[in-house]
Amino acid sequence: MASKPPTGDPVQDAPQVAGPQHAAAGLPAIGHTLRMAQQQMGVRRTAQTLLKVNQKDGFDCPGCAWPEGDKRHTAEFCENGAKAVAEEATLRRVTPDFFAAHPVADLASRSGYWLGQQGRITQPMYLPEGAERYEAVTWERAFAIIAEELTALESPDEALFYTSGRTSNEAAFLLQLFAREFGTNNLPDCSNMCHESSGSALTETIGVGKGSVSLEDIHEADLIIVAGQNPGTNHPRMLSALEKAKTAGAKIISVNPLPEAGMERFKNPQTPHGMLKGVALNDLFLQIRIGGDQALFRLLNKLILEAEGAVDEAFVREHTHGYEEFAAAARAADWEATLAATGLGRAEIEQALAMVLASKRTIVCWAMGLTQHKHAVQTIREVVNFLLLRGNIGRPGAGVCPVRGHSNVQGDRTMGIFERPSPAFLDALEKEFGFAPPRHHGFDVVRSIRALRDGEAKVFFAMGGNFVSATPDTEVTEAAMRRARLTVHVSTKLNRSHAVTGTRALILPTLGRTDKDVQAGGRQVVTVEDSMGMVHASRGNLTPASPHLLSEPAIVTRMARAVLGPGSVTPWEDFEKDYGTIRDRVARVVPGFEDFNARIARPGGFTLPHGPRDERRFPTATGKANFTAAPVEFPELPAGRLLLQTLRSHDQYNTTIYGLDDRYRGIKGGRRVVLVNPEDAGELGLADGSYTDLVSEWKDGVERRAPGFRVVHYPTARGCAAAYYPETNVLVPLDSTADTSNTPASKSVIVRLEQSPPA
Repeated sequence: MASKPPTGDPVQDAPQVAGPQHAAAGLPAIGHTLRMAQQQMGVRRTAQTLLKVNQKDGFDCPGCAWPEGDKRHTAEFCENGAKAVAEEATLRRVTPDFFAAHPVADLASRSGYWLGQQGRITQPMYLPEGAERYEAVTWERAFAIIAEELTALESPDEALFYTSGRTSNEAAFLLQLFAREFGTNNLPDCSNMCHESSGSALTETIGVGKGSVSLEDIHEADLIIVAGQNPGTNHPRMLSALEKAKTAGAKIISVNPLPEAGMERFKNPQTPHGMLKGVALNDLFLQIRIGGDQALFRLLNKLILEAEGAVDEAFVREHTHGYEEFAAAARAADWEATLAATGLGRAEIEQALAMVLASKRTIVCWAMGLTQHKHAVQTIREVVNFLLLRGNIGRPGAGVCPVRGHSNVQGDRTMGIFERPSPAFLDALEKEFGFAPPRHHGFDVVRSIRALRDGEAKVFFAMGGNFVSATPDTEVTEAAMRRARLTVHVSTKLNRSHAVTGTRALILPTLGRTDKDVQAGGRQVVTVEDSMGMVHASRGNLTPASPHLLSEPAIVTRMARAVLGPGSVTPWEDFEKDYGTIRDRVARVVPGFEDFNARIARPGGFTLPHGPRDERRFPTATGKANFTAAPVEFPELPAGRLLLQTLRSHDQYNTTIYGLDDRYRGIKGGRRVVLVNPEDAGELGLADGSYTDLVSEWKDGVERRAPGFRVVHYPTARGCAAAYYPETNVLVPLDSTADTSNTPASKSVIVRLEQSPPA
């Protein structure tokens, strides 16, 4: 049977700490998966639900965006995907009685874990001005409140429309359509906080802001470099692809400040051998200093240039631009400066070079460890330089692989969720719908927070997500949100953003991926795009948690009708009745989606076109792939300070906290821990088990403090530390962002550690 939610927040004052593990998945993952699934869903519902995850006739996992192959396992999910499904398909319910018993002040005092454990929200809820509690409200009244506030704005640009990566293609297309017909490009999204740096770098260098590899390319590679990524926790199904590549003879280099169990050994729960022994994935672990990746790839590029016959001269000559300027910069790379920036030894880098030169097909995968630094875009450009030198873009088994974190974050951008849309996209939208969309750029996430803080934005609408817990500079962000006149959250479950409100607030409960979606036109399907550009259908199979829920497309269409009124000629009612009519419009607006409805009816869906991958066609300003020559940067660390990266625990997906353990790192029963190299801790006088405040240092001189963290001696890179977000987001200054992409620099925060008594 499913268990009841916790009534009180668990005590986290004294987490238990053991040594880190050296293998991921296996029997422990199966046991943990089944235990958490049964707690939320019960035995029968667990089977009914999990057997449909990522199946061709089932629903797409609401977790990560890693793709599925054509041949699916019966259990086509990972431990953390199962946790995400269980929390959505839970039998626990949050009714109006719950809100009557818990004023907003009480909700604000609770942990994110406790809030998420309460279950699915069953009715629309409204917090009137001056009220202490949310109260039930009809959908009609909810949309009327939104219309009152939006139509009262002096400018459409005083509204913000945020999108989470869980949102379907159909809902995302409708939301950007509504926002632009309303008159704004203020469409911040979660990509602004994660892979915006990837998109910025790749668009400039290869002309497409997405990865260039398929799952088959991973299997066929000779060398796979996994940089700034922890697949064992954040993308566990990726381990199966790495295992298959390794079995076929691939070599794997991991570049990361922390050793991670999943890259050391993967115990595949799908096979007897995997369960018992598993396979070692890493051939070489480069334990790099935080932020040293650009320096590493620049030196590797210098060494490739110096190696006889190592450069693919025909590819460089025919398909690239800017080679001479890049080559001059690369040849100037200095060994000693690189060793200082990376913390690596010369022999390690030479070993990596030998593996690079022996490979004819190389892929570089990365995630937030590369994208969330001031010099993130420059770093990813250097990765592209590295691949271009040996012709490793546009051929099988080779390419760029930014691994997206949320299941449809890439699809949302494809559908037009972007504050800086291209003129071509706006032209197509205008031609199809007959209105003139705004042409000036809107606000991204960081600029949206500034706009709220400064009174330039007054209405905040979020399609999913947990905005205040995902964003940097927590105190600044929460104060900014409280300045809004209205905050609206389309949600399945409670999170902290519901407790940090504007003058008025709405919670609009929606269907999840696991839920059946039946509209006037019959049962509906939605679509998603995975991290490798595959688009496929998703069909929920559960009776919705409440008859009062609306789907995301229905919420957008009804809001649009309430706000835009009869003057809008967009057929919003038709879109709500039949999502196929939405896809018909997408097919005429978004390149690559021609014959959309017919193609998603095929099992497995279809692959979007990608010029660099498919035909070595690079739609850049030069018409070729661009080498770049940015100066090498890396964080400078003052004496007595550490460089902190924020990261997830294994019982966590983005801001959703499933539990209080981090099994692979040996942490149990608490999240306020800071991982510190024992030698650094010794120099700072911090014993294992002592408590410290984390205080970030930034050029604005503002003190940002996260108190009461238990020190854990851990094999991090020297000078580096790590702690979980969202607890440490308070340390990340709002204005500390990546050049070009404006992504928060959450992976390189200079901190001092001040001893404190236990919490």
